[in-house]
Amino acid sequence: MKAMVLAAGLGTRLRPLTDSRPKALVEVAGRTLLEITLERLRASGVDGVIINVHHFADMIVEYLEAKNNFGMDIQISREESLLDTGGGLKKAGWFFRDDTEPFLLHNVDVISTIDFHSMTQYHRDTRALATLAVQDRPTSRPLIFDGQMELRGRGSGLAFSGIHVISPQLLHKLTEEGAFSIISSYLRLASQGERILGFRADPYFWRDVGKLADLKDIEKALLNR
Repeated sequence: MKAMVLAAGLGTRLRPLTDSRPKALVEVAGRTLLEITLERLRASGVDGVIINVHHFADMIVEYLEAKNNFGMDIQISREESLLDTGGGLKKAGWFFRDDTEPFLLHNVDVISTIDFHSMTQYHRDTRALATLAVQDRPTSRPLIFDGQMELRGRGSGLAFSGIHVISPQLLHKLTEEGAFSIISSYLRLASQGERILGFRADPYFWRDVGKLADLKDIEKALLNR
C-alpha cells in the first residue's frame, strides 16, 4: 500500500519552534512528527510514501537520508509555493496514477491510533471514491454526513481528523488548479453524486499538534498510553 504525508505547511502556530525547522521535525515525546507518522504507516503495511515539502524542505530530505528513509520507498514532492491539501495531492498524483489500490493521505501533525486496516476495508466494501476519518468532537469546520455516512456539506456535524483513504480514480476528478483544499473538491464531487464517505473514528486516540500550548498535553497523553 502507498501513502502521502502532507508536510509542506509553515507551522505558524508552532512558532518559535518552526522558525528554525519544518513542522514535520518538531518533536513530541522525543520523536519527530514525521517519524511518528511514517512508523505508524509502515506498521500498517505501507511501503511507499510521497511527502510534500516546502518550509525548510532540505532539512526534511537530509533527515530522511540520515534515517535511511525508515526502510521505506520515499519520494519527495517539492512545492515552490504552497498548494494546500488538494493542490499538493494533485501535484504528487503521479506517484499513485497507475495504481488500482486505494492509498492513504495523512497530515504530518496528526497523531492517532486509527486503524488503517479497518478504514481501508470499509473504503473498499463501500466502493467509496474517498473516505474521511471523522469524530464527534468540537471543530470550527464541521462536515455533514447523512445516515449512510455520505458527505452532504458543511454545517453542524462531525470533525474531520486529517486522515483519508482515497481511490486513485479521484486524481482524474481534481479539476481545480493551483492551490486548493481537498475538502472543497470533496464537497463538489459529493454534490455531483460521487461517494465521499465518513469513517467513524470516535473509539480511537486522536490529537493534532496544532498549537505550541498543546505540546505538553499531547506528550502526557502519549506517555500515559
